[in-house]
Amino acid sequence: MPVHAGSQAVPIYGNYHGYYSKRPFIRDPRLALLPTEFFVGKRVLDVGCNEGWVTCEIGQSRGAHQVIGVDIDDTLIRAAWKRRRTAWSLQSPESGNINEERCPPPKRQRLLGDASTTDSSAPSYFPASCEHSYGPLPIPDRGCGAFPHNVTFRTVDWVKDEIPEDYDQYDIVLGFSISKWIHLNNKDEGLQEFFSRVHRCLKVGGVFVLEPQPWDTYSKARRMSETLKENAKFLQLRPDGFGELLEKLGFSHGQRLGVTGKGGFRRPVDLYLKQR
Repeated sequence: MPVHAGSQAVPIYGNYHGYYSKRPFIRDPRLALLPTEFFVGKRVLDVGCNEGWVTCEIGQSRGAHQVIGVDIDDTLIRAAWKRRRTAWSLQSPESGNINEERCPPPKRQRLLGDASTTDSSAPSYFPASCEHSYGPLPIPDRGCGAFPHNVTFRTVDWVKDEIPEDYDQYDIVLGFSISKWIHLNNKDEGLQEFFSRVHRCLKVGGVFVLEPQPWDTYSKARRMSETLKENAKFLQLRPDGFGELLEKLGFSHGQRLGVTGKGGFRRPVDLYLKQR
C-alpha cells in the first residue's frame, strides 16, 4: 500500500527522506559501473526511486528513451518531480539526453544565443543559487523523448501493483538499495514475487541491475517496527542466494559489476540478463 504524507513516520520501507544528503553526488557511482552507452535508447524502470536523482540522471545524461521511477512513498515522488524540474533548470543549454531523437532547441537556448562554447556535459552548469534566487525554469511543452519529457514518476507499491508502463516491458530494471526492505516487509514469498515481476516485465535480453544489501544490515532494520521484527524470524533466503533464485526464473548467472559506497553504503552491484 502506498505511503502518503504524514502516514508513516518511521521509514520501514527504506523510504528515507533526505536520502541523498547522506549519499551526496552529481553522478551516481553505481551508474558509473555500467558502460556509457548502456541506457541509450532504452526503456528503464527504477524501482524504489526515492527522490528521483538516479532516475533523472539516466534520463538526462545517459540517453534513455524513457525512464519510469516508482516509489511507495508519495512524499518522495513529489520530491522526485521537483528534482526533475531542478535538474532541467541547472543543466547547460545543450546538455542532457544523448538519444538519437533530437528536438528543436528550447526557447531558453535561443535566448542565451550560441551555446557552442558551453560545457554540454555538465548537468549542473548553472549554480543552484540561480534556482534559489529566481525559481526553477518552466519545462517547455515539447512532445519528444528528450529530457525532461522522457522521465516520469509514479507512487505505487510495485511489488504488488502493476502500472500501465509495465505492459510494454522494459529493457532495464534497476533495484538499488531495496531488496532488504522488500524482504523484511513481504518475507521470502514477497521477495520471490518481486523477482518474478521483474522477470515478467523485462524483454528477453533485458537486464536486471540489483544492489543487494548484505544480511548483516537486516538486524538494525528489523528493529524499526514489530512487523519487521516478526517477519525477520521467518526469513530463509539470504542475499548471497538471490543469484540462484534469479537463475531459476530464467536469468543468466549474475555478473558482479563492482562494489561502491563507504561504510554502511558499501554494497555490491550485480547484473542479470533475462535469457528466457
